[in-house]
Amino acid sequence: MTGDGVRVTLDPMTTAQNRAVLAAAQDRAERAEGTPTPAPESLRPAPAGQWDEADDTTGSYDLEARGALRRVAGLSTELADVSEVEYRQLRLERVVLVGVWAEGTQADADRSLAELAALAETAGSEVLEAVSQRRDKPDAGTYVGSGKAAEIRDIVASTGADTVICDGELTPGQLNALEKILKVKVVDRTALILDIFAQHATSREGKAQVELAQMQYMLPRLRGWGESLSRQAGGRVAGGGGIGTRGPGETKIETDRRRIRSRVSKLRREIAGMATARATQRSGRDRNAVPSVAIAGYTNAGKSSLLNRLTGAGVLVENALFATLDPTVRRAQSPDGREYTLTDTVGFVRHLPHQLVDSFRSTLEEVAGADLLLHVVDGSDPDPLGQIDAVHVVLREIDAAAVPELIVVNKVDAMTEDDVLTLRQALPGAVWVSARTGEGIERLREIVAARLPHPDVEVEVLVPYDRGDLVARVHRDGEVLSEQHEEAGTRLSARVDGGLAAALEQFAAPVG
Repeated sequence: MTGDGVRVTLDPMTTAQNRAVLAAAQDRAERAEGTPTPAPESLRPAPAGQWDEADDTTGSYDLEARGALRRVAGLSTELADVSEVEYRQLRLERVVLVGVWAEGTQADADRSLAELAALAETAGSEVLEAVSQRRDKPDAGTYVGSGKAAEIRDIVASTGADTVICDGELTPGQLNALEKILKVKVVDRTALILDIFAQHATSREGKAQVELAQMQYMLPRLRGWGESLSRQAGGRVAGGGGIGTRGPGETKIETDRRRIRSRVSKLRREIAGMATARATQRSGRDRNAVPSVAIAGYTNAGKSSLLNRLTGAGVLVENALFATLDPTVRRAQSPDGREYTLTDTVGFVRHLPHQLVDSFRSTLEEVAGADLLLHVVDGSDPDPLGQIDAVHVVLREIDAAAVPELIVVNKVDAMTEDDVLTLRQALPGAVWVSARTGEGIERLREIVAARLPHPDVEVEVLVPYDRGDLVARVHRDGEVLSEQHEEAGTRLSARVDGGLAAALEQFAAPVG
C-alpha cells in the first residue's frame, strides 16, 4: 500500500521492473504529499534560439533542435487538493501525451497537442505531461525513435503515469514496441476518439456504428501472449474442445479474428437496416417537399446550442468534445412561415478516424442530402480556419462538398475585436452569431429563409372556405405572395411545388 492509499499489485516481472514500479509508486505518494519530483536533467527543454526556421534553406533541421524532446507547458490538469488527487487516482487514468511534429509550424504542433489534451480529459483522464519532437516523419519502429522512447519512459516513471497517448495513428508494430519500452499502456489518437464515441453514444444506431468502428480498428491490432497463442483442442485429441473446434487446430488469436469478422458482418447488416429506415424517413420529407438544413462543423463549435436556439429542441449542450453523437432532426419555421427541417450531426475533428467516417456514413448522409449546410465555426478558437479545412476534408469523404454552404461563426461574444476583424476578412460571406446570447440569430433566420429552395410553380387560386386545409398547406409548404379574403373564399397568389399545384388546379382563378 503506497502513501496515497492506492494499492500496487506486482505482476511477475524482473527485479529491475519491480524496482521501477516501486519507484513510480513512491513518486505518486510524494506528489500527493506535495513533494515535487525533479525532472531528469536530460529532459529539460532545449535553450531558445538553437534553431531558426527562417535560416533553414536546405530543408534539413538543426541537429540539436531535431533531436530535442520538447516539453509542452500548460497542458497539465493536475489538481492541487490532495484529497481530490487521491480520489481521481482511483477513478481516472494518468496520462502523458506524446506528439511528433513532422510538418507545419510550432504553433500548429502545440494546438494539436492541446486538442489531444482536451480529448483525453473528455475521455476521463488526467494529463500529467506533454512532450513533442520534431522529425522528418514518425519513426517506423517506435514512432519517436528508440532513444526518445527511453526518455519518455523516464518521464512516465517520474510522473507516475499509467498510460501514454500518441498524437497520431500507430501501426500495430509501433504500438507493441512502445509498450515493451515504456512498460505502460499505449494508445493512439484513433483509439482515444473511438473510446469517447463509445462513452457518448446513446441510440441503438449510434452504439452499433461505434462498435463497428472499434472492431475494424481492433482487427489488425490483435496480439497474443503466452498461452493465448497455444493451439485450441485440435484433431482427435481425447476430450478435445467439442463441436466446432475439431480439425487441424486453431490458435486463440485466429479464433478472436474469426469472431470479430463475424461480429463486423452482423453489425454491417444491422446498420444497413437502420439506414433503410432513415432513408424512408428522408424520402417522406422529400415527398412533402419539406426543405432540409443540416448543421455541421467542428466538435464543440456550438452546433447543438444553435439548434436549441433556432428550434427549442432541448438537445444536450456541454462544453466537451463529441458531447452529442446521435443526429437530431427538428422542424423549424422561417420568418415568412415556411417549414423546414434542421438536422444536428456528429462533430468533426482533425484526422477523424476513417473507421468512424465509414461507420457513420449512413448518419452523415443527412448532410449530403440537405438543401443547405450550416457550417458552424467556433470563432473563439485559436485556429478557426484550420477547423474549416478539417471539416471540408470530411465533407469531401462523404460526397457532401457540393451542398450549398453557409458559414456561421459562433461564439462572437467570446471573441476580441481584432479576432473579429481578422476573420471577417477571411470569411466575407459568413453570418456572425452567438448561440449563448442570441446575437445575430434573427439575421441567420432571414438568410436561411432566403437560401432555401423556392417552389417553382406559381398559382393564382380561389380556395373555398371549407377547404382551409389547402390554404394551410400553401402556407406551410409554399411561398405566399399575396392573400385576400373574398365572399367566395380565399384568393391566393403563391409559389408551390408540383404536387400541391395539382391539388389546387381545380380552384384556379384568373389573375386580377
